[in-house]
Amino acid sequence: MGTLDGKVALITGAGQGIGQGIALALAKEGAAIGVAGRTESKLHTTCGLLAEIGATCLPIRCDVSVKSDIRDAVDRVVEELGGLDIVVNNANDSKPGPLLDVADGEFEKAFATGPLATLRVMQAAHPHLAARGGGTIVNLVTSAAVRWDASNYGVYGSVKEGMRSLTRAAACEWGRDGIRVLSVAPHAKTPALNWWMERNPEEAAEFVAGIPLGRVGDPEQDIGRAVVFLVGPDAAYLTGATVPLDGGQSRWG
Repeated sequence: MGTLDGKVALITGAGQGIGQGIALALAKEGAAIGVAGRTESKLHTTCGLLAEIGATCLPIRCDVSVKSDIRDAVDRVVEELGGLDIVVNNANDSKPGPLLDVADGEFEKAFATGPLATLRVMQAAHPHLAARGGGTIVNLVTSAAVRWDASNYGVYGSVKEGMRSLTRAAACEWGRDGIRVLSVAPHAKTPALNWWMERNPEEAAEFVAGIPLGRVGDPEQDIGRAVVFLVGPDAAYLTGATVPLDGGQSRWG
């Protein structure tokens, strides 16, 4: 018996990295998983891992910058998996970089796949969560938004702070529907971070040295397992909050 037996989750950006880790953690507690993302091969990789542990999963090709893709993804999860209880907004196409290098198109894409996509997913999911008596939405944000030195994180941080604002508003508006809404700010090993660390070993060593726990998080064990707690019954009185999962690196006010 798992803590999430009978629950159904939709996770965007679940083909790799943190999204994949969250999918595995939720599935091991009994949840059926809608695995959404742009790249079909990655979706099937995640579903293969879920199948190995006997989990129910549904691969869904979804570009979160496309409104109809979001609506179709939510509808497919409800129709094919029987409902919707948990939503994880993980997908986002936004990269760090200096402000003078940011083109209009990059900025617009970052917000289209960040706050706008998050809003659309939450709006599409709301009636289905409410119909099940409530549920939990988890939006992935970043501690980079509160770094003492925000250099190179202007766009990325503003995207994620927009998502945090939506989290707080949705928590206030939808609490009476039984829907809890939370943000988590993770540090974890992802393909992109691994690539950067391999190519910048000295900077990577400094980065890890700044984490009080002395390591970068694991997508499943450190991020996914925390999300299991947040969407489960033991966190039933927690909503509207941002939970840092960064090994103590950032100081949130």
